[in-house]
Amino acid sequence: MFQDQLAKKVQPFIELIDYLRSIGIEKELPLPSIAVVGDQSSGKSSVLEALSGVALPRGNGIVTRCPLLLRLCYVSGVVWKAVISYKNKTFEFDDREEVARHVEQAQNELAGRGVGICEDLITLKIKSSTVCDLSLIYLPGIARVPVPGQPEDIEAQIKSLIMKYISKKKTINLVVIPCYNDIATTEALKMVQKVDPEGTRTLAILTKPDLIDKGTEKDVLKIVRNKTIPLNMGYVIVKCRGQKQIDDKMSIAQALEEELYFFQNHEQFKEELALGVTSEIYLLERLLRALTSPSQRCRV
Repeated sequence: MFQDQLAKKVQPFIELIDYLRSIGIEKELPLPSIAVVGDQSSGKSSVLEALSGVALPRGNGIVTRCPLLLRLCYVSGVVWKAVISYKNKTFEFDDREEVARHVEQAQNELAGRGVGICEDLITLKIKSSTVCDLSLIYLPGIARVPVPGQPEDIEAQIKSLIMKYISKKKTINLVVIPCYNDIATTEALKMVQKVDPEGTRTLAILTKPDLIDKGTEKDVLKIVRNKTIPLNMGYVIVKCRGQKQIDDKMSIAQALEEELYFFQNHEQFKEELALGVTSEIYLLERLLRALTSPSQRCRV
């Protein structure tokens, strides 16, 4: 049922993107990419999983140590195939459970087996009949205090890497922020505001709504209604898989069903679901709409 609902909502945008590419518009006005940024443990991996169906490496501390370009390509009749490329190496595989291992191997070769970062790009291309045409750039989370083995300027290194991508005019910046964080002091949002002060290509994603303190829902609602720090593209609340759900082997499809149930039955957030500012279905629809809007294409 959920997959049918998702397909019904996003299919018009998939067809429009395919048409734009088929007539060659991308050569003159490239369709934008999406950069996923946020502090460590903000929920970036979970958001990316929900959008792509791809489970990336997880853990505490710095897990993403190289920029990862995740290219999702809709191909009719293809169940699932992947190609990972970095430096002069290319590996093909057809088991989605192998994604994390291949990404970790690539990061270890590029950035070493420690906890440092590297600016070399890893490209992971997924071909499937169950994905939408999207390009997502997954960047390291912002770290403030170096752990043993990291250089003292690790925060500056990560910020410099992030700025390389979010400064590009053709990039839509997807800023991931936990609901319980003080949005005014969120470093990722501050960085994006420097390069996109009007928020014309910034969409903020509020994660972990199930972990906020009771009684603070009104503050979250004020943010998502664009009354705290206004962004032209606005805000979306999502509830992705938590660590326990991952440990229990809950599928991404099951997690999406549970997310919908959570918002439908939440006293404060169910109204936002009706307004279309909660759930990953709406997030995907918003992104596809942004990628195909004339105003976005003219900015690139």
